[in-house]
Amino acid sequence: MAGVQLDNVTKKYGRITAVDNINLVIRDKEFLVLVGPSGCGKSTTLRMIAGLEGITAGEIVIGDRQVNEIPPKDRDIAMVFQNYALYPHMNVFRNMAFGLRLRKFSKPEIQKMVNEAAKILGISDLFDRKPKELSGGQRQRVAMGRAIVRKPKVFLFDEPLSNLDAKLRVQMREELARLHQRLRTTIIYVTHDQVEAMTLANRIVIMNEGAIMQIGAPMEVYNYPKNIFVAGFIGSPTMNFIECRIISQNGRLFVNIPEKVLEIPASLQDRFAKLIDRECIFGIRPDHIYDSTLKSPFENAERLTAVIEVVEPIGSEVILLTKMGSERLTASVNPQTKAQPSRSIEFLIDMNQMHLFDKETGIAY
Repeated sequence: MAGVQLDNVTKKYGRITAVDNINLVIRDKEFLVLVGPSGCGKSTTLRMIAGLEGITAGEIVIGDRQVNEIPPKDRDIAMVFQNYALYPHMNVFRNMAFGLRLRKFSKPEIQKMVNEAAKILGISDLFDRKPKELSGGQRQRVAMGRAIVRKPKVFLFDEPLSNLDAKLRVQMREELARLHQRLRTTIIYVTHDQVEAMTLANRIVIMNEGAIMQIGAPMEVYNYPKNIFVAGFIGSPTMNFIECRIISQNGRLFVNIPEKVLEIPASLQDRFAKLIDRECIFGIRPDHIYDSTLKSPFENAERLTAVIEVVEPIGSEVILLTKMGSERLTASVNPQTKAQPSRSIEFLIDMNQMHLFDKETGIAY
């Protein structure tokens, strides 16, 4: 196995900068996920590592070897694509064995390696089928098997689950996690789906407009976003953002939002003391807002009243879309809630989980 390093890597298409001077170290045996909205540069970054896209500037190192000028076939990587990229005229066995044949492995070696990979993925009984005879999940397993048999230094996955239905995506995520634990390989995985990123990654790289916004463990970027973009992208439903002013009364700090003044917890007073009289953005996640009829008051809970516009039951929770004056507030509450559209509701806000962002730059305080 091997780590991967990107030093000041840039990719331009004419005047358009797709990836802008990024620096990234992927550790040996790490499962690293690149995540972000469409067009953020994540797939371009993956394709540059694979050698499918040339780089405009910078350096890419795989293991201890700089690979800028090395063709894809000689980089000792294996890539799994969104559309599977299987040969339609070949059966499953021949698809999985194709790369090994090109590398001149003997027939007994090929048989052994393909059998081992197929056993790991549970597709040994599919060897005689053509791709058109397989389900989406089976095709993806074959594509993964074709990568596994090569035993590369690095696996690259480009949105491999996006063509699958929701239930199958969950199943394949579980299989990918088990596969990584079993093979202990370096995996770089691209997705726009934050659930995939949160559940699969050792570390997440959040990208936007060709730049890296934040790198960290899943719960680190969830709990400590560095800016408004990360805070809004990671987490579903998305974090609530409300313009506010930080005020001081009787030696204590408060968040002054429309219709309400919320006290900042004692543990955060020193941290935000420099923000007195400053315009900020107050952030609170929907799962840190509670229906007061179903939650006992707790330390640093602040009360807030809103009018319910939409109620979305989704089983384990109920999403409430509400309005508080001119501001909208989304809450994720206990499914036993009696909340009804057009009625008022009193929330308990967990101020221990509050965030403040600079109004101009979006950077977290």
